[in-house]
Amino acid sequence: MPVVVIHREGQTHQGEVKDNSNLVVMAGIRQFPHPHLRYGCGMGKCCRCASRVLKGAEHLPEPNWKEKKQLGPRLDEGYRLICQLWITHDLELEQDKTPLTPAAAAGA
Repeated sequence: MPVVVIHREGQTHQGEVKDNSNLVVMAGIRQFPHPHLRYGCGMGKCCRCASRVLKGAEHLPEPNWKEKKQLGPRLDEGYRLICQLWITHDLELEQDKTPLTPAAAAGA
């Protein structure tokens, strides 16, 4: 089972998830990474789940159109929308203290 490490607000949280899990879905049903993952709509619109991938990015699929639209140039900084990913390998990520603004709204 994949191990997920989340860095948020100066704390580190670690847990296992079932293979092919979506972290936002898992948090929504009160399983790890709940309550350590910030998320919102679960549909790639709000950017609340945006996280910078520190380790494991090589095992993730290419960003989809929602991620490209919402994250824009922040994709190059390692950010991904966690609601759009199904986890099959170990992953380490970090969430900023303040949620990102969608790139379209930020004028990017």
